Amino acid sequence: MTTKTSPAAGPLAGVRIIDLTTVLMGPFATQILGDYGADVIKVEPPGGGDSVRGVGPRRNPGMAAIFLHANRSKRSIVIDLKQPAGREALLRLAAGADILVYNVRAQAMARLGLTYEDVAAVNPKIIYVGAYGYGKRGPYAGKPAYDDLIQGAAGLPALSMQAGSDVPRYAPSPLADRICGLATVNAVTAALYWRERTGEGQSIEVPMFETMAQFTLSDHMCGRTFHPAVGPSGYARMLSPNRRPYATRDGYLCVLVYNDKQWQSFFRLIGREEVMQDPRFATIAGRTEHIDELYCLLAEVMLTRTTAEWTGLLEAADIPVMTMHTIDSLIDDPHLQAVGLLELVDHPTEGRLTQIGVPSTWSKSQPRVNRHAPRSGEHSGEVLAEVGYSAEEIKAFAVSGVTVLAHPS
Repeated sequence: MTTKTSPAAGPLAGVRIIDLTTVLMGPFATQILGDYGADVIKVEPPGGGDSVRGVGPRRNPGMAAIFLHANRSKRSIVIDLKQPAGREALLRLAAGADILVYNVRAQAMARLGLTYEDVAAVNPKIIYVGAYGYGKRGPYAGKPAYDDLIQGAAGLPALSMQAGSDVPRYAPSPLADRICGLATVNAVTAALYWRERTGEGQSIEVPMFETMAQFTLSDHMCGRTFHPAVGPSGYARMLSPNRRPYATRDGYLCVLVYNDKQWQSFFRLIGREEVMQDPRFATIAGRTEHIDELYCLLAEVMLTRTTAEWTGLLEAADIPVMTMHTIDSLIDDPHLQAVGLLELVDHPTEGRLTQIGVPSTWSKSQPRVNRHAPRSGEHSGEVLAEVGYSAEEIKAFAVSGVTVLAHPS
């Protein structure tokens, strides 16, 4: 049992980030940057802070499960940016920061007087990152965006119908938020490298729609890649209704037979070696065109043995196979336990928690969780004092509602 609140370490130690993001995409990105060692200052509005504090099971108000898994390795300060004194406090923070990340629409930042030009005026080397729905150059600029909307706009529910679903469905995980959060991390780290080489800060836009369109189209542009088109859009293997975990006699199993060697081994295993002589199945191009027939055959054959029997046979034949987990069995997976991805920690207000650690392993600058997920305003006084506000000024801010000082735990 450990408590993770310790001095920052990792590759971004010494980098300061002003985090104006809420909900999931931005907080997921800044949590990763915090795990990498950056000093992430999460700026929350008065009145309860980040709305995701209320999403999911919780022991205490404002500290729900999803918040805890997207906001560790940060400090929380409450600032009312609509008040002139709050804007001034934010600019004072930005003057000493390396990065400012926000995920409200650009128009909202302009209304607050916090555009790139406003912030760069106090810190020309700032890296100013907007992670929001749609790029400013297109007709969708300024539209509100959430994961479900972006999944739909990027074609994922329609693909689910092409793949056999009776109705269009969103992926049962916020893929757009998570993928775009990772894109934001990539942008921030690349911009830090650019500044290291040139000394220049810059403004960066990470639009969700364009990012997810790239994600989807990279696989499914297919025949429409060429002009004129040499075939339809859509990657046939991904859209096969039989591309799914296969039912066995007693459960389900994930199997992917892909290259020539694996298909030869599989057909030898089931006593159907002659299938590889069929021109439709002899090459990867032919198999891709007729993949649904092969997946249908796989589905039929897998019903003939138990999950354990198939696992042993397929592993012995060097054919990729993996357990189909539920969320509960995933939490108890022996591999995850062995690598220590999940660990029990003691949170100072929320008690004992299972925490998801850093998945990557580094030989020199290992990232780590260095702070518990904070209560809203937990570090307001501390952060304001660091940028020169006196105890009297901080108290006056609290009285006027410019900030909130967290209540004792």
